Amino acid sequence: MSRDCRVKLITHHHPRYHHRTTHRVDIVTGASRGIGRGVALHLASLGAKLVINYTSPSSKTHADQLVSQINSLPISSITTLRAVAIQADVSDETRVKALFNTAEQTFNTQPHIVITSAGIFDSKYSSIFDIEASHFDRIFGINTRGTFLCIKEAANRVKRGGGGRIVTVSSSVAGSLKEKYGAYAASKAAVEAMTTILAKELKGSGITVNAVAPGPVATEMFFEGKSEEMVKKVIDSCPLKRLGKVEDVASLVGFLAIYVKAYQLNYMAMAL
Repeated sequence: MSRDCRVKLITHHHPRYHHRTTHRVDIVTGASRGIGRGVALHLASLGAKLVINYTSPSSKTHADQLVSQINSLPISSITTLRAVAIQADVSDETRVKALFNTAEQTFNTQPHIVITSAGIFDSKYSSIFDIEASHFDRIFGINTRGTFLCIKEAANRVKRGGGGRIVTVSSSVAGSLKEKYGAYAASKAAVEAMTTILAKELKGSGITVNAVAPGPVATEMFFEGKSEEMVKKVIDSCPLKRLGKVEDVASLVGFLAIYVKAYQLNYMAMAL
């Protein structure tokens, strides 16, 4: 775990909780690639039914392949549909509502777990003093507004009374405040702030609200715009001298979404 690790705990007691996942419906945004894809596969391996959200038409093939993979998993206790892919721009409120509506209609139940992993990165590594306002707005549109719209909808739709889970995805740069990461770091810091506040506002509902803040993870998004020298520099700065793996983050998200009891934890920001 990196020295950028930040952990905040807000505990709320709720007595009811169950571990069964076979009847749970999980929505994972940005699930066609990267961390979102890994999270979806991990939750599916635990028996959950998945709504695979993707944003752009170019991601449809990846999303459809993931759905086929999940629906082919050999879990004997589940013989019905296990996963569907739904396109929705998370920065569009109407589309987000439609995403939740379609999820409920498909599986005939409210969602139980919502993971907001949709996000974009500033591959130009712009300084605050030279980033274009339109580029800044796009980063905040997906990372911050998109998370806001999804957790707002989740807070009103997720099953209450125990077992409801909301997990947001932040980044360790929200705490490390590295140069050239201004817009991205600020967008993720806002995600952590909203996560903390929503956890307090949902006190007594039986819904836990948590954030994970991964360090450098070997995904397509991480490598975008980086030279070999930049990648090596990042690896050398990691305590384990390697990049994080998608599976590392997926396991933590699964722990927060499935195994953590409502009385144990209701907000965590953790850098890996």
